[in-house]
Amino acid sequence: MPYGQLEVYVAHARGLENQNWLTDMSPYVIITCYTEEKKSSVASGEGENPEWNESFLFTISRGCDEVHIKLMNENTFQDDDFIGEAALSLEQVFREGEVETSMYDLCKDDENCGSIKLGLTFTREKNAEDDEDY
Repeated sequence: MPYGQLEVYVAHARGLENQNWLTDMSPYVIITCYTEEKKSSVASGEGENPEWNESFLFTISRGCDEVHIKLMNENTFQDDDFIGEAALSLEQVFREGEVETSMYDLCKDDENCGSIKLGLTFTREKNAEDDEDY
């Protein structure tokens, strides 16, 4: 298992299904890598095509082989709504150091519910136990 820093760049989402009846959605992204979780800003009122252009750093150590992306819609007077999710394997970024910014499908109940544009960069740190090739 490689050790180092993973940067997840969240650009935007497209084609999301509006969860609100009368107003535009206010989506945000929750990014989880193993037990570490980060949250984007809320794209207030940006509806089905929100923009974030934010980067998040994660420390990679044991047990982190994928990043889980979850989109939520912020609500004021009730629980936030689940929009969709994606799980991205880190094997390619561990091997190549960078995965160029690309669109990834989001799913809800095994159906496509839009897409999100992400980029991944991994900076390896040498460790005595880091003996696997990716």
